Amino acid sequence: MEIVCLDLEGVLVPEIWIAFAEETGIPELKRTTRDEPDYDKLMKYRLNILKEHNLGLKEIQETISKIDPLPGAKEFLDNLREMTQVIIISDTFSQFAGPLMKKLGYPTIFCNSLVVADNGEITDFKMRCEKSKYTTVKALQSIGYDTIASGDSHNDLGMIQASKAGFLFKSTDAIKSEYPEIPAYETYDELYDAIKEVIEG
Repeated sequence: MEIVCLDLEGVLVPEIWIAFAEETGIPELKRTTRDEPDYDKLMKYRLNILKEHNLGLKEIQETISKIDPLPGAKEFLDNLREMTQVIIISDTFSQFAGPLMKKLGYPTIFCNSLVVADNGEITDFKMRCEKSKYTTVKALQSIGYDTIASGDSHNDLGMIQASKAGFLFKSTDAIKSEYPEIPAYETYDELYDAIKEVIEG
């Protein structure tokens, strides 16, 4: 019994923080897990910048409402879900993910939660569990699933390396050269075929 575990941002939808950085003209917010492997450090850095510029959840959600899935992402996901079970495992937050899940046809997503003050200021964030992607695939394996994982960033490596099969998708040259043993793909067709081959094995 296989279950496919996919990252969200960079794999199915554009990076939310990059879109928000472009919308607000704050280049510092372009920093993602591709640049900073320590997610805790990255989020604290982001929250400080939001506070500095007096930006809150409302402004980010306005940007998210304009984001569409990457071209071909919904079709890829639909085809994949016809073949097997799929879970999106993301380090994003439930307050960000809602509109994007609607555009993707409401797939299952495991993500985290923001702590938001009454005035809309994002004051903190709560991770579902430590090393959430790795921990989640290990938990799925403990209940009898073989996991097949794919993502684009440093924070996806744990789930990719712990899975029966794992693939980099639309990743950076630096990550691809650092992990040459992980097959890397650029198109949904390639990724779909690679997953199908593992399942049909």
